Amino acid sequence: MKKIIYLVFWAAMILLSSCATASLSKYHGIGRVKKYDIYSTQLPDSFDGFRIAFASDFHYESRFGKKRLSGLLKALQATDADLLLLGGDYRGRNGGNLSELFDVLQQFHAPYGAYGVMGNHENNANYEIVRQEMQRTGIHLLEHQVDTIWKGNQYILLCGIRNPFDLTKNGVSPTLFLRPEDYVIMLTHTPDYVEDVDVSNTDLALAGHTHGGQVSLFHKYAFAHFSKYGNRFLTGLKYNSKGIPVIISNGIGTSRKDIRLFTPSEIVQIVLHKGR
Repeated sequence: MKKIIYLVFWAAMILLSSCATASLSKYHGIGRVKKYDIYSTQLPDSFDGFRIAFASDFHYESRFGKKRLSGLLKALQATDADLLLLGGDYRGRNGGNLSELFDVLQQFHAPYGAYGVMGNHENNANYEIVRQEMQRTGIHLLEHQVDTIWKGNQYILLCGIRNPFDLTKNGVSPTLFLRPEDYVIMLTHTPDYVEDVDVSNTDLALAGHTHGGQVSLFHKYAFAHFSKYGNRFLTGLKYNSKGIPVIISNGIGTSRKDIRLFTPSEIVQIVLHKGR
């Protein structure tokens, strides 16, 4: 009897989730484009209004499959972003033709390029597959590296974290060697990294991995915990214990169960502003 109730529950959740995505989204297979306005006095003047598109956790193909690629491109184009950032977990647990995914990402021409980090699903053979696809499509892989985004004679810094789950090898943040007065964006797969590690000199961190819990209540409580901090870093704009802001995306695909409820898949749009 308990098994029947369990199956009925999940069937209802899948139906509700599918209906919500179909009825509310303007982008087939992508629940929404979520915008954040981020203000900082340290931002160089020329970057006032600079737009970033952030996409993470594709898990291609999970629930996010080939039929939804056109919706992904449409959602990215809606951001009108200057820079594209990718947060890892590109391939689904059942595999998928990543050339199809990266061909679509390549069609989005961000004027200041595209950068990405790896996720926990980029292990063994997946790592090399993703690395080759990034190289083929001109996406810069940042693994414990810092790159400079120039606009005229002013710049911001972009830092990417290598395997944030292995703190024995990667527990020292590259931002520690940067100047406090520089504006620094950190790209890491999991938000836990900004709490586990000293990420001083970071002005804004971007992360995924949590999927928003995939099934949540009131956007605050989730049954599936992808973070060791539970619901603290579930989704949205949060802060670590030192007050550094981290934007956590619900991601695109699904993991464990191919279901979403009250946690729409999303592309994140960040607009940087000069000021408090």
